Amino acid sequence: MKKVTTLFLKIAVVLLGVPVLGLCIFLVPELADLAAELLPEFGFISVLVYIVFEGSAIPFYFALYQAFMLLRYIDKNKAFSDLSVKALKKIKYCAISISVLHVLALPLFYLFAEADDAPGVVFVGLAVPFASLVIAVFAAVLQKLLQEAIAIKSENDLTV
Repeated sequence: MKKVTTLFLKIAVVLLGVPVLGLCIFLVPELADLAAELLPEFGFISVLVYIVFEGSAIPFYFALYQAFMLLRYIDKNKAFSDLSVKALKKIKYCAISISVLHVLALPLFYLFAEADDAPGVVFVGLAVPFASLVIAVFAAVLQKLLQEAIAIKSENDLTV
């Protein structure tokens, strides 16, 4: 049963990377062109769009890799190990870096909202940083719980 569920989660992790790759290939250049059209007074804006969105894909894929490795540790009965704690720590840092990159892009969303007179665009820009922070907090909680479980397990191993 455990192998089937981890296999399902591994497939889900791989499938999570496909839409982001599609967004990076097809949508980010369109967004950069749109930014250059809407804000011609800022010549660097298309480069900024590429840096933020393509740059946030790097920690995203690294976090996906760490999640995949975490599932492999579960398959190998190494879930309660320091390797799992390190993987969760790396996922936490990746989520924080994605959030920071997208918070740096919030002025861009504000400029889009001003140009199109659509104030809801700013709230759309807050979605990714908020989701990333939720993932970071969740990974931090899991990391702390796992560390405590490992400590309890090692104490029990010593008492027997």
